[in-house]
Amino acid sequence: MRREQLLKVMDMHGGMSMAPKSSTNGTMMMGRHKMMMMHMTFFWGKDSLILFDGFPSHNTAYYVLALFMVFTVSILIEFISHTRFIKPDTNPMVAHLLQTLLHVLRVGLAYLVMLALMSFNGGVFLVAVLGHALGFFSCRAFKEPHQRFDLPPMAC
Repeated sequence: MRREQLLKVMDMHGGMSMAPKSSTNGTMMMGRHKMMMMHMTFFWGKDSLILFDGFPSHNTAYYVLALFMVFTVSILIEFISHTRFIKPDTNPMVAHLLQTLLHVLRVGLAYLVMLALMSFNGGVFLVAVLGHALGFFSCRAFKEPHQRFDLPPMAC
């Protein structure tokens, strides 16, 4: 069913009418063009696209680098959420501006992690959850119990 739909779409857009040949790494060859298949369920393995076309490019070192980046950004999101950057005696207008900038940074990084999770790679999912957990734990473990933060926690 999928193959017929793909051929129909290709014909509608002036593509080649020859049948695609699939390979073992999730790509499909159509003539001289290579198409990457998108996963719609969780899978395990280093052969996935994470955020950018061609990244991590079927290379184990780049896959580990991508996992490390997602892990680090997840920790950074929790750090931004649970750290006091603005002193209590700061001008209210400056404080609101800094809070807005921190909010934009936090939301932007959170969307970046969400887009990485949309690769449906099990490793990316695990490092994102572990990064958020480690970031939350490390920020909360070393704070006073009633200390206020600059930003409210992100709501689900």
